[in-house]
Amino acid sequence: MLRVLIADDQTLMRDGLQTILQLEDDIEVIATAENGEEACKLVAIHQPDLVLMDIRMPVMNGIEAVKKLRVDSPQTKVLVLTTFDEDEYIIDALASGAVGFLLKDIPTEKLLQAVRDAARGEIMLPSSIAVKLAARLTAPAPGRHPLPRARGKTSELKFTNREMSIVTLMVEGRNNREIAQLLFMSEGTVKNYISAIYDKIGTNDRTQAVIWLKDMTVI
Repeated sequence: MLRVLIADDQTLMRDGLQTILQLEDDIEVIATAENGEEACKLVAIHQPDLVLMDIRMPVMNGIEAVKKLRVDSPQTKVLVLTTFDEDEYIIDALASGAVGFLLKDIPTEKLLQAVRDAARGEIMLPSSIAVKLAARLTAPAPGRHPLPRARGKTSELKFTNREMSIVTLMVEGRNNREIAQLLFMSEGTVKNYISAIYDKIGTNDRTQAVIWLKDMTVI
């Protein structure tokens, strides 16, 4: 059973999300919170698998809550769900430790799939946001996490044809399951290829890898 906590300052949104999730046999909403501070306290008590976290909330906003949970409850994954798609929100949420970023107008079926995928550790980033984020981060700004460095010179970095196919789909924001389906491979094989890609560019962080891959020119 996937145990979820919902944090949103809007009662209607909290109740709506709870109703949607509770209809699923494999998902249980164990608590709801009105702000980030309350969410952190409830996570400490209930230890949910996943938190659906709004960004703009009183007392403690979602970004600060994500940072706190990353330290206090690293086993709990956080999926940011918001109406805002500004670059800085995306950057701050992911840099702070969120496993993904979804807009609140996402269709119900995609929301449910995203919740399940995020709980397994998949990075959840819609392709439109992934492209926007990659374009935005051509260079690290002060206080921002630097992009990974390739183990060799960028000009010497080479991917196989299969790796390039996977790189292209990663940049589009596809998760491992989608890549496997599109390339007619098993998820295990996809993970092995992605591990090889990570090794070549020198990172184990999918978000930074996608940003870096989008920005570079591979040969």
